[in-house]
Amino acid sequence: MKIDAIILRELHLPLVRPFETSFGVTSSRRILLAEVRSEGLTGWGECTAGEHPFFSPESTDSAWTVIVNELGPLLASESPEHGGQCPRLFRGVRGNRMAKATLENAIWDLEAQRQGVSLAKLLGGVRDVVPCGVSLGIQSSIPALMETIERELAAGYQRIKLKCKPGWDVEVFEKVRSRWPAITLSCDANSAYRLRDADHLTSFDAFDLLMIEQPLWHDDFYFHSMLQKRLRTPICLDESIHNRRDALAAIEMESCRIINIKLGRVGGFSEAIAVHNAAQERGIPVWCGGMLETGIGRSHNIALSSLENFTLPGDVSASARYWAEDIIEPEVSVSSAGEIAIADAPGRGYEVRTELVERLTVRKETIRAVELESLAAPASSR
Repeated sequence: MKIDAIILRELHLPLVRPFETSFGVTSSRRILLAEVRSEGLTGWGECTAGEHPFFSPESTDSAWTVIVNELGPLLASESPEHGGQCPRLFRGVRGNRMAKATLENAIWDLEAQRQGVSLAKLLGGVRDVVPCGVSLGIQSSIPALMETIERELAAGYQRIKLKCKPGWDVEVFEKVRSRWPAITLSCDANSAYRLRDADHLTSFDAFDLLMIEQPLWHDDFYFHSMLQKRLRTPICLDESIHNRRDALAAIEMESCRIINIKLGRVGGFSEAIAVHNAAQERGIPVWCGGMLETGIGRSHNIALSSLENFTLPGDVSASARYWAEDIIEPEVSVSSAGEIAIADAPGRGYEVRTELVERLTVRKETIRAVELESLAAPASSR
């Protein structure tokens, strides 16, 4: 496919309510979107990097710079036939996986539209609906948390995930389990603990948790392996898994029994599928994590979650939980059974509200293949 233009935008969107984890509170998002135009079609990608390099080394600003100066020109100067070619195109740029995923996922969207199939089908999805869980940030008080859980259970969500950290863990779990002894419950530490906390972490076994997500260092397999041997509760790795090789290493070392796949963290659909397949071949279930995405990133997560080994409810919840007004239509909704239906329309299955996107845009830059060709031409031919 010939790339006619890549349009990069930064949008500012307030969250419906602040979202707190062990490393800070997010009240609004600086969203980076890539619109890739090719032969009359438009694919969209969303960068999941945060405003600061806290979850990963990338940020909104670093991703913008890398896309404008490196990845965008690389993509615009090529004619990729499918998204699976993007890792080869981008391999000269080390790291920057969230920036790479922004463009690669837009190419997969374009390819699905060209073939007239849904993005889920193009990826190899086998599901008509995906089960949904919800991720709850650290609340102002335990009573506030209990009210929030009650509301989300009433909405149908199949799994409740609680963000936790030292001082916001055991007492919280005790209160929740006492009130709802049978719900599917998990926790996510975002690397808030250390191996010296192992005795404390083993006490989590009493609460029948589905998993403990990334309790130790963000880049660690070894110490998670030591901890997992002491825990009955499965460890789920998130930040540690950047590619298929990491997944294989973690599984071989018995560092985890579950893997969270996030599109931005692994660099896009190609590597996400590779991680999914490696885990499936070894009997390790996976699920799709969220990064406070708008509907564009959310639609990509839904498509990914249709793959066979996404057997656990993910964090792909309804638009209205995060945004007063999402930038897609229809907005993502969750049924009373806690499921999202897979769209069967060509591409991502949701229309982008381009007028709203333009209104919310605070920064914009366009990369065109013709401009690159002009710059590359000898002076005598200009």
